[in-house]
Amino acid sequence: MSCPLIANADTVRITRLDACGRPICAADSAYVFDCFATLAMNPNVDDGTDVEYKAANGKLCGFKKGCPTFKGYDLELHFFSISPEFVDIATGNPVYHGFDGAAIGYDDCDVQCKSGFALELWAEVLDATACELDATGKWVYFLLPWVTNGVIGDLEVGSEAVDLSLTGSTRNGGGWGVGPYNVQPADLAGTPGPLLTPLGATCHRRTFITSTPPPTVTCDYQPVVGTPAVCAP
Repeated sequence: MSCPLIANADTVRITRLDACGRPICAADSAYVFDCFATLAMNPNVDDGTDVEYKAANGKLCGFKKGCPTFKGYDLELHFFSISPEFVDIATGNPVYHGFDGAAIGYDDCDVQCKSGFALELWAEVLDATACELDATGKWVYFLLPWVTNGVIGDLEVGSEAVDLSLTGSTRNGGGWGVGPYNVQPADLAGTPGPLLTPLGATCHRRTFITSTPPPTVTCDYQPVVGTPAVCAP
């Protein structure tokens, strides 16, 4: 294969999960947006404990380097649009509705540690062959199937552009499986299909190149549909 370069981030989708990390299939369980600046995925690693054997005369008789333990990724998403739907799915905090039932705001309450969401990111590929076989191009697709502890960060409103932030942490395991969405080609014809295999029980992220384009951006909830094998009961 070629050596594709990541040009820039394109689209983000978040999906509501239950307490076991399974997609909740409902009319208000997903949100797709592109008004964001950056998404940082910072590894959280415990370095482990080194073991050394040192003689009375100071000689080092033996040494074993501690085995690092990967705890997951600490996320920090910087975005610009204050969307009640996004805050609802990402933090689990309640939406404030207008007289007509429309979502017009949200409440900042305690951290909802039992709520969670999946996060998908599409980043455009800079590759000379990206459009030779795929008329729509190619993307680097990132999947973090279980993010918890979503918290909206500092908010400063003034004369400058408002920069909002969301922090959270990934977990392994969960019940995302192959997911409820078509995110990659399923055959030589390029027919969009779900993941071919689920993530392993110890995995926090999957990254691959796909020619299946990202979903359409909207400013409202998106439905999540799937079979009983995919959706939370």
